[in-house]
Amino acid sequence: MAKRSLILLGFIVAKFILQYWLVLPDYDLHRDEYLHLDQAHHLAWGYLSVPPFTSWIALLISWLGNSMVLVHFFPALFGALTILIVWKTVEELTDSLFACVLAVSCLLFSVLLRLNQLFQPNSLDVLCWTTLYFVLIKYIHSKQTRWLYILGIVFAVGFLNKYNVVFLLVGFLPALLLTEQRTVLRNRHMYGALLVGLLLMAPNLFWQYQHAFPVVHHMRLLAQTQLVHVNRADFLMEQILFFIGSWVVILGGLYGLLVYKPFEQYRSFFYALIFTLSAFLFLRAKGYYAIGIYPIYMAFGATFLAVKVKSIGVRAALVALPILFFIPLYQVAFPNQTPQAIAQHSERYKKWGLLRWEDGKDHALPQDFADMLGWRELATKVDTVYSRLADPQATLVLCDNYGQAGAINYYTRQGIKAVTFNADYIDWFDLTKKYKHLIRVKSAEGSADELKETSPFFTTAYVAASITSPFARERGTTIYVFQQAKVNITSRLAKEIAEERW
Repeated sequence: MAKRSLILLGFIVAKFILQYWLVLPDYDLHRDEYLHLDQAHHLAWGYLSVPPFTSWIALLISWLGNSMVLVHFFPALFGALTILIVWKTVEELTDSLFACVLAVSCLLFSVLLRLNQLFQPNSLDVLCWTTLYFVLIKYIHSKQTRWLYILGIVFAVGFLNKYNVVFLLVGFLPALLLTEQRTVLRNRHMYGALLVGLLLMAPNLFWQYQHAFPVVHHMRLLAQTQLVHVNRADFLMEQILFFIGSWVVILGGLYGLLVYKPFEQYRSFFYALIFTLSAFLFLRAKGYYAIGIYPIYMAFGATFLAVKVKSIGVRAALVALPILFFIPLYQVAFPNQTPQAIAQHSERYKKWGLLRWEDGKDHALPQDFADMLGWRELATKVDTVYSRLADPQATLVLCDNYGQAGAINYYTRQGIKAVTFNADYIDWFDLTKKYKHLIRVKSAEGSADELKETSPFFTTAYVAASITSPFARERGTTIYVFQQAKVNITSRLAKEIAEERW
């Protein structure tokens, strides 16, 4: 095997090792992951908050055994493929091995190590952005029309994974108009590629149409409840922090796109970054939405610096920089310490603002880490309660949120199919069954009056258990049991589902 291939393989192996090493077995999956995994059991061409691609990966995970190792594998794989694409981009721009090593070093020791830990659409989103940019570079360099059709296919995959990829189009189209590359818009194959992409996206677009475009409702709700609180200055600061050790290379790439003659044909990439970030800023997007922009600029920057920097010492410093900046991040940005250890060294996390939750208060653990605790305990206790009922098959397990329902469904050994009025679960109720009993999983903040409000509709009611994991965000979540319903549970469910729908 050639030296170059061995080095690339080394980076990819390192990527997988780091992804598994940076999360301790003390932690469960993140609450969002359970929803995506449950989508495998409810396949559709769309969901209330995401397109269908993640559900297809979840189905594959289910077929392969549904283990946590597999759940972590796929985002790590998408991260490794992003490294491969960046390496291949550099090879398209130059034959410098140093440039390849510099670019993927910047990528490896970055925020992607955290992003690629979670089974969410974000990892594939970054891969699709990077691949789309790579395909554009291949077309600009070769003018081969096949790259336009590949562009259409990759865009469709990105769209079916996360609608965020539309921002790439929003940023790149005006950038093309400012450069000589605008001629591609007169190429009939560009519209052939557009047609291919639309055909691949059509089932999801039709699903959106059939369901009155829930993505519009979701984005409006997101804008009203979350994005309205996004500070644009914080968005820009997050962009810096995401790739804190790589900005010398990224800025080198942007400068090179303006002044380096071999990059002249790629100048649209300079304008694309400005237009894309402007679109995100205008809409008050969350900082991580823009992560997919940057890997390709590491390729440009590494290529440019490989030409301009000949000193071995400076080259070594450039490669070492992202590693050095990664060291302090290693200590706080990953669930690689036990919850007890984090609580004992809370000052280290507090000075980075990592203990501040959505409620504006500081807690013992970062919110993301607290969202990875207590789920197995919840599922085990619900299983125990469920198995003790005389006729568990006539029991409805109703939760407050998708994290609770998804975790129960993932860890259950009793075949439970928990539901909630939250997120996509509102479409997954089985209204053909006649329910006699109810296991109600109630979050701590809303559980005080549950017995008083619900017990009149049942013969027997009691508190069965609660979540005691001291650092879990779900701590205090209570499991209620209501037996022998006096009312028709199914008809009441149908009525409440109709009321909860937007």
